[in-house]
This record gives sequence, C-alpha cells and structure tokens, in this order.
Amino acid sequence: MMIEQQLSAAVRAAIEALYNHTVAPEQTALQKTKKEFEGHLTLVVFPFLRISRKSPEETAREIGQYLREHEPAVADFNVIKGFLNLTIAGSRWVEALGAIHADDAFGTRPITAESPLVMVEYSSPNTNKPLHLGHVRNNLLGYSLSRILEANGNRVVKTNIVNDRGIHICKSMLAWKKWGEGATPESTGKKGDHLVGDFYVLFDKHYREELRTLEATGLTREEAEAQSPLMAEAREMLRRWEAGDEEVRALWATMNSWVYAGFDETYRRLGVGFDKIYYESQTYLEGRDKVLEGLSRGLFYRRPDGSVWADLTADGLDEKLLLRADGTSVYMTQDIGTAKLRYDDYPIDRMIYVVGNEQNYHFQVLSLLLDKLGFAFGRGLIHFSYGMVELPEGKMKSREGTVVDADDLMDEMIATARDISNELGKLDGLSREEADDIIRIIGLGSLKYFILKVDPRKNMTFNPKESIDFNGNTGSFIQYTYARIRSVLRKAAEQGLTVPATLPTDTPINAKEQSLVQSLADFADVVREAGETYSPACIANYTYDLVREFNQFYHDYSILGEADERVRALRLTLSAETAKVILTAMSLLGIEMPERM
Repeated sequence: MMIEQQLSAAVRAAIEALYNHTVAPEQTALQKTKKEFEGHLTLVVFPFLRISRKSPEETAREIGQYLREHEPAVADFNVIKGFLNLTIAGSRWVEALGAIHADDAFGTRPITAESPLVMVEYSSPNTNKPLHLGHVRNNLLGYSLSRILEANGNRVVKTNIVNDRGIHICKSMLAWKKWGEGATPESTGKKGDHLVGDFYVLFDKHYREELRTLEATGLTREEAEAQSPLMAEAREMLRRWEAGDEEVRALWATMNSWVYAGFDETYRRLGVGFDKIYYESQTYLEGRDKVLEGLSRGLFYRRPDGSVWADLTADGLDEKLLLRADGTSVYMTQDIGTAKLRYDDYPIDRMIYVVGNEQNYHFQVLSLLLDKLGFAFGRGLIHFSYGMVELPEGKMKSREGTVVDADDLMDEMIATARDISNELGKLDGLSREEADDIIRIIGLGSLKYFILKVDPRKNMTFNPKESIDFNGNTGSFIQYTYARIRSVLRKAAEQGLTVPATLPTDTPINAKEQSLVQSLADFADVVREAGETYSPACIANYTYDLVREFNQFYHDYSILGEADERVRALRLTLSAETAKVILTAMSLLGIEMPERM
C-alpha cells in the first residue's frame, strides 16, 4: 500500500540523517501492527543496532522522533522493545480511502499484450463416469487460481485434458452393447455422463461375478483375471479402437458425446470454464512420436523386449517406462504429447498443472523429460499439488457407496441452503424466482468458499451443513454481509444520499474507521500474495476478516443516522468500498454475490 512505501522511504531518510548510513528498501519494510499494540504500522529496528550502536529501545525512539518531526503521515509512535509502532495521521487514511474509491479495478493489475502467458490445466476427467467431489476441489482451485493470476496481470489460458480413450471407456461401451438395450440420455431421462457411468459400474458388477465363478473352479484371483472373457472382450474392443475400427469408433464417439454434454452442464452449474480443451485421443500419438524422436537422439533407450525407457537415475529419480513393448503409450507419453501440442498452440511462459498430491512424483519426472526434449517451460513446470477432500463418514454416499457425484453434491448444497434459509426467514417476501436464484447463489457459494478457504496443500473434510452458516467463516456469512451493505446503499439512495466523488482530507475519522480503511488497503497485497503462493485461501480468509471487521463497525456506528454530514459521507464511502472489495475478492474465488438476502 502507498502509505507503507512512503514510510519506508521516510525510515531510510531517518537512518541516513541519524546514523549517516544508507540501507536498502527491503531493510525498511513495515508490517501491520499487532492487534494487542497501539498503532498501524510497525518497524523492527534490530537490523539497525549495528549502525546506531544503541539499545533497541533507544534506536526505535530516535527513529520514531525523527519521523514524527519530519514525516507528516506519522501522527505518533510508541516503542515496545525493538518494535517501533507508528500511528498514521487520520488525513492519510481519508486520502487512502479516496484512492481506493477512485480505482474501479482496485487490488488488481492490468493485463497487456506483453503480459506473461500462463496456461493452467485443471479438471482432467475420464469419460467413463460423472465428475465427483475430488473434481469439484480440482475445478474450483484451478478456476480460482486462473482468476487470481489474471488479477496479477497475467494472460491466462484455462485448459482441460479429457481422458477420452483407453480401457475405461471400452468397459462402458462393452456393457452398453451387451446390456444397454439401446438406452440413450433421451430415452432414460439421465444426464449422459451418469448414464455412461452406470454402464461402467454394470461392467464391473458382471466382471466381479465372472471372477467369482472362475475362482470357484479352483483358479487363483490372478489366473481368473487373466482368463476373464469379459475383460478379454474389453481389451479386444480397445485394440479395435486403436486400429480405427469404424463400428467401435462410432460407438465411442456417440457415448463420449453423451458424457461431454453432461460435463458441460456440470461445469456450467459449478461456474467454471475453459479456453482450450485437449483430448487424449488427439495427443497420445504426438507423445509417442516425441518419445521415438528422443530415442533417436539418445535421450532414451530401448530394452530387449522392445519397450522404451528414460534413465533418470543421474537426476535422483528412477527409470521410467515411456512406451510398452507392444508400442502402446502410458500416461507419461500422453502428457508429453499434450505438452507438445500446447507449445505448438501457445507461446507459454509458465505451465501450471492443478493435480492432486498423489501425482507429485509423476510431475517431477514430466518436468525432467520435457526439459530433455527441449520444451522451454519444462524445467519450470509447476505442479499445483493439492490435498484430498473427503466427506464425514456416512454423509451423502452415492449409489455405489464410495464416490459422491458433483451434481448430487450441488443439489444437496442447494437443498441445504433452502432449508436453512427458510428456517431463518431469509426468503420472506421474495418471489419464487428470486428465492430460487438466491438459494442457488448461497448453496454454490458456500460450497466454493468452504473448499477454497482451506490451504490447498492440506487434506480436508467437507461438511455440507457446516458450510452454510450465516455467522461463521462461511461463504453465506460473507454473502449476507455484502447484501446488508447493498441494502444500506439502496436506502441511502432512497434518502437522496450518495457516495461522494471525493472526501475532504480534514474529514473526522475514528480509530475503527481507520483500521477498516487499512484492511481495505491491504487487499492489493493479499491478491499479490495469493498469486505468488498459488493460494485462493489467502483471498478467502482475508475476506472473512474484512467482513468481521465491517460488521463490528456496522454494529458500533450509525451510517445513515449520523448527524455530521462529513462523517456520514465517510461511512457511506467506507461501506461502498468494502462492498467493492468483497465483490472483487469473491469473484476471484468464482463466487457470486446476491444483491439482497
């Protein structure tokens, strides 16, 4: 924030004047004063003791005295050991509020044609089943990270790699051929991804029954799996797909189209999207070609059985299979092919993969391989590794009893939001259409906030009931506060009161109002920190703290009933700018804000 930069320069001037010594700007960085101390900003003076040759307390007092005499922004100071706590003049906080008010894009940086191009990959679903709870965290993190990187002045390409080929989709296809009786999403009334997922489950059911039958004849589990006629048929279907069999390819295209339509609906409801979608069926051959190219350049080696490997032991990793003995690809090969296509399509400066932490080793290997193959972003590849998300035991189990579908989760959140809102009377006086829209905003906002407020690197448990609480660290609490502020501003307009374009610097401003301005001014630093650490949680928890502080201010002081016109104008501006920052912050999390609740 500007005040910190100004005071940092003033501290350097003080040190030069007092001790005839020049220090670097990073040595005079100030931090927010701890709540238990008086003041706004704190300077730690221990690094300057060698220069001052005095005690911490005396050094802090001398610098504080100099600043109070020579820097108009400093109204007062106090010293606690080696900590110099500075109180900023009220006029500077009024100026700071005015600067925030004048900046419609406050907290964000502009994007130009020269801005770095960052590609963010997230979602990465398989086409044999619906998106599930794990995909929800992945999509929310990826989309929010993309918004945060854009707010930090980056050009961002949001991308998705769809795993649309392989044995998994062949299992669904085979089950549909055997037992589907021509079922379609239209004939069954089911979303296409759920319908295809049902056939995947059906294949597994028949496969397990087949294994039990084979094992009853005396075969071991391994022997039964090797002799399974059903699995042999699925593998044969995969072989025919890879050979370009027209019938198999036609069924594959049809069933995948059902899944894509289902995915699109889920993505739309979740509020996420992509600029470019890649499909594994289009990338795996590219990957195989790059591996063979690397083999010809001596980067990889071929074993006697014909398989191709990368020896990464010199880099502290293991040997890695890249092509099987029969020439078919593995996941690593496909990722290489996808990277190649992306590099052809975009001049990528930074590539970020949003993938769970169980894939940490995979991305270490991929980074090395891409670097060896000559991709500029290879060594700097970023794996945004996040933890797993689970539900409390016994909550919202799906038909299979193990995985919670994203669609079911969103339905449950909206239903929970409706129940709690009705119970608290939040929907009284609203039309059915208004109520439905607000319930949707609350339900999905609560889901997103509850997931995004957690450090992405940590595992978490998602509890639907806990996520909708109008008084806790929840999305609904923040949404309610935003709606409250918007209500105040509407009432002000009805009374002919508007937020002024500017505020006189001599406007009275009390300590709590100053603190609220300081919290608003912190927003730009929070956005920068979130972009540097890849953590939407920074934004979420900052917003919660801001909302708590505003609610205390709202409780303690009248806004529209304030008799002093200058103070009333200040408080209206404070309210409007708090709403603006909340709206921007929550938009970076992909969360909608209701105008009324």
